[in-house]
Amino acid sequence: MKKITLAVFIFALSFTCFNAKAQDAQPDNTECFKYMSYYQEYYKQKNYDEAIPSWRKAYSICPANARQNLYIEGATLVKRLISKNAKNKEYKAALVDTLMTLYKTRIENYPKSAVTAWNNMGLDMNNFVKDNPNYLYENYENIISATQASVRPRILLFDLQAAVELFQGGAIQTEEVIDVYQRNNDLLEQIQPKTDKDAEEIASVKNDMGSVFAASKVASCENLLELYTPRLAADPDNLALATTIAKTMTLTDGCTDNDLFLKAVTVMNKQNPSASSSYYLYRLHSARGNVDEAIDYLLATIASDETDAVKDAEYTYELATFCYKNSRNAKAFEYANQAASMDEKFAGKAYFLIGNIWAGTRCGGDEIAVRAPMWVACDYMAKAKNADPSLTDEANRYIGQYSAYFPKAEDAFMYDIQNGQSYTVVCGGMRATTTVRTSR
Repeated sequence: MKKITLAVFIFALSFTCFNAKAQDAQPDNTECFKYMSYYQEYYKQKNYDEAIPSWRKAYSICPANARQNLYIEGATLVKRLISKNAKNKEYKAALVDTLMTLYKTRIENYPKSAVTAWNNMGLDMNNFVKDNPNYLYENYENIISATQASVRPRILLFDLQAAVELFQGGAIQTEEVIDVYQRNNDLLEQIQPKTDKDAEEIASVKNDMGSVFAASKVASCENLLELYTPRLAADPDNLALATTIAKTMTLTDGCTDNDLFLKAVTVMNKQNPSASSSYYLYRLHSARGNVDEAIDYLLATIASDETDAVKDAEYTYELATFCYKNSRNAKAFEYANQAASMDEKFAGKAYFLIGNIWAGTRCGGDEIAVRAPMWVACDYMAKAKNADPSLTDEANRYIGQYSAYFPKAEDAFMYDIQNGQSYTVVCGGMRATTTVRTSR
């Protein structure tokens, strides 16, 4: 008892200084000091059951701003009581209400610790509040509003789960759930992990939120088209709306192959152009067979200041390949030559492509003019394997195939053309100088 009495005296002395500006709940704070000291002695010894009566007394008589540990340690004591009385629904509900009040009072009186208190409140709500999605959703929304990117990641998941449950019960509409999901995803992206464990938690929550959203069937493609098509038509330059549409449809299975998605991404690129959005539009238009539009967007990607020389060469080679596959041989020839000159890493592939472009080009004219593209094709296959030895076997195979189409020596003689002679081929918007070769 002497130990406790001494503690009371020391604590009272320090508390008098601490509480000089506090609003007194009682005319005499001696009782507050006494019971606070009593419960803390038991608390330090982890004798929580004995600490509870003194804590209750301190909580009932002490000023709200007496000491922050009154709420921190009090939350620990109340949570123990909740666990011990889990089967007594009424008493448990009252204890949970007390716990939430502790957090709110702490937030009000200790604003510097408010974020921690909000987050702990949210985590405990998930642990102790069941079958009340409206209460959970309302309070999670308050927590997220107050903490923003300082929110604990799991609370974003809990909030979405509550919103989905309300949606499934008809309490909120599709658009509200979509907004919650997208906002929570955005906040999750803003959270800066301090440790590897934090990064793992963020990744886990992101995956779980995606699973919850997908399983909810909130964002079926049919629903999204019905919801957003008239809205974008009424406000076609609304960047925020277009971004929402694009993000939501991207997260919905099989919902990017439609006009609404294409329009939304186009609005995003128009108002906030970037290499990534231009490239994405190239992919969208190419998938839909819009060749001219696809070429324009890939050219815009290459022209962007956001890409470096290596990436430009890669995109230029991709553009050449796309043009070739869509029978734009002259353009394919032009872009493949550009890619070869931009970065030697792409030279072999580019020359190989040019060889195939020439081999697939049909030229009119006499027997020699018709077969002349095969000389150029073999020239480029030779250049391809010289630039990239890994292409040697495949290039040699094509050289063997294309050589079979060389004009016969007697046909060349008839046109006054001899082996080794220089010959210029102009065909299909392309031009190349090669060497005459004949077959026997």
